[in-house]
Amino acid sequence: MPLHMTKIAFGCDSAEDLRLYLESCAGMGEARLTTRYCPKRAGEMAGGSLYWIHAGTIIGRSPLLGFEENGQGRYWIRIEPRLIPVAPRAKRAHQGWRYLEDKDAPADLGGDGAGGDALPAHLAQELDRLGLM
Repeated sequence: MPLHMTKIAFGCDSAEDLRLYLESCAGMGEARLTTRYCPKRAGEMAGGSLYWIHAGTIIGRSPLLGFEENGQGRYWIRIEPRLIPVAPRAKRAHQGWRYLEDKDAPADLGGDGAGGDALPAHLAQELDRLGLM
């Protein structure tokens, strides 16, 4: 079972903004996010995903392609330039990234996610708090 990571979708006003940003990177074949340090558990993340947090809720994931030193003393988190919708799950904001065990990762939404909009963040958080998600 792969290890995943979570990260805040900083600068995005909505899941749609995040999706559009990722799609704009499709010409490069990957999106790159800069981080100060390479994760110590990077080897465990082969086959894992970066789960995006927006407004206190995990909203989607992007499969991880790997990590690469960028030549400026920092690292790139290399991800596929697509956003896969997942079942919304409340998650507190944090700085940088955090590990997410496979057993704790939210499930992908069926199909392409077009079956309906994601729950509002406050509703997803309350359902999660009640143990109903």
